[in-house]
Amino acid sequence: MGKENLHIVSYDVVDDRRRQRVAEVLKDFGTRVQKSVFECVLDATRRRRLEDRLSELIDKNTDTILIYALCAACVNRKSSLGLAQTGMPESVKIL
Repeated sequence: MGKENLHIVSYDVVDDRRRQRVAEVLKDFGTRVQKSVFECVLDATRRRRLEDRLSELIDKNTDTILIYALCAACVNRKSSLGLAQTGMPESVKIL
């Protein structure tokens, strides 16, 4: 397995059925931290697999999915307020 990074994935999907399918795919790859935001620990292969699966589901004319890869320094500077959850397992080390 290659280097894993924390990725933040957010989506804005117009159609309810497509939105539900996108959320189900994302649950296979990470943890929901807000209604349309997931944290996913991915290596390059899993990221490509996720992008391929999501690409098949969305309408590219109306829907948006954003994927941000965070470097180790960014992950270490992450903060949260309120009832924030994290999808970052304790055993995962971001290099």
